[in-house]
Amino acid sequence: MNKRQRGILFLSTLTLLLLCACGGGGGTGGASSSPPGNSGSLPEEPSISVIAPVEPDPEPVYPYANPLTGEGLNTDISGKRPIAIMFNNLKKALPQVGVSQADVLYEIVAEGGITRIMGVYQDLDGVGDLGSIRSARDYYVNLALGHDAIYIHAGGSPQAYDAFDSWGINHIDFVNGPYDSMCWRDPERRKTAGLEHSMFTSSEKILDQMPSRFRLEHQEGYQVGWTFSKDLPDGNAPEAAKLTVPFSTYKTGYFTYEDGKYTARQTLDGTDIPWVDGQTGEAVGVSNVLVLYTDVSLVKGDEAGRMNVRTTGTGTGLLLRDGRVYEITWEREKRTDNYSFLDQSGQDIPLSPGPSYINIVSSSAQVVWE
Repeated sequence: MNKRQRGILFLSTLTLLLLCACGGGGGTGGASSSPPGNSGSLPEEPSISVIAPVEPDPEPVYPYANPLTGEGLNTDISGKRPIAIMFNNLKKALPQVGVSQADVLYEIVAEGGITRIMGVYQDLDGVGDLGSIRSARDYYVNLALGHDAIYIHAGGSPQAYDAFDSWGINHIDFVNGPYDSMCWRDPERRKTAGLEHSMFTSSEKILDQMPSRFRLEHQEGYQVGWTFSKDLPDGNAPEAAKLTVPFSTYKTGYFTYEDGKYTARQTLDGTDIPWVDGQTGEAVGVSNVLVLYTDVSLVKGDEAGRMNVRTTGTGTGLLLRDGRVYEITWEREKRTDNYSFLDQSGQDIPLSPGPSYINIVSSSAQVVWE
């Protein structure tokens, strides 16, 4: 074979190889490498599933609200008279039972620098045991009257009994009244804390044995008068995650904002004490903390060192809600009125829906927030 013939054979072989390569793997002749039915088009892009955003469940809309907390309800309880209960707050009488379920808590100094706490409950149903119950003071009777509440206590100061006689308030006295079946002495408390710190009652006994002569509904036209809103009040307000409220050398209260509420603790006679409910084990927590400054003085001639506390008129104060602090003014014209809380322009300032803690202190109290 000459050189020309070898060249022709080489070119023929090369051409054949190129034709086979263009035919695709395993194909015949000039068949396309595209899958059948695609007519040679480009492969389709893989489909991507699009997940629609999940809409949060709408907040329920309730037809009614608790007039002391602004929280929504399916039934109307606004016409009920609330129950006001006098709680002990001595160190050896802790923990209190049922205090964390109150709609409003008032705390004011008493003799010797100790404090009493009054819990106000719009609806006692299901609260359970309550205690320990302690003696009345006239300024608490005054505040209970402003709520049109039925007041429960165990004994009281001479000034408190004068108020009961003069003001005609419905009250249940576990010491000087015919109510033995509505209360009991806790044997363990009696052993460890003493007789005077062992008085208990319960929501069931109160509701089942409420004296028939007591009016159970508000008189027509009565209004608590407080406003509530989840929205913050108008105006700039500094952040305040902690509040210190000194009542006396015996008692200082502390409130810390976390998880949307203010958790309380206290120092009693130099001992720092987490504030928990002895019935539930839960910390006492509220949506609003108020400090109301007023005149506090010793009752002249009172050998026990009891106090005068002005609860009517007007004064300055603080409202802590949603981690912020607002300067306010309080007003209360007469003892049958409830407190009004006003912003710097004189308008009602809304509370956050939920329970409230109201500290009533001397105008000279060194309250600190940070």
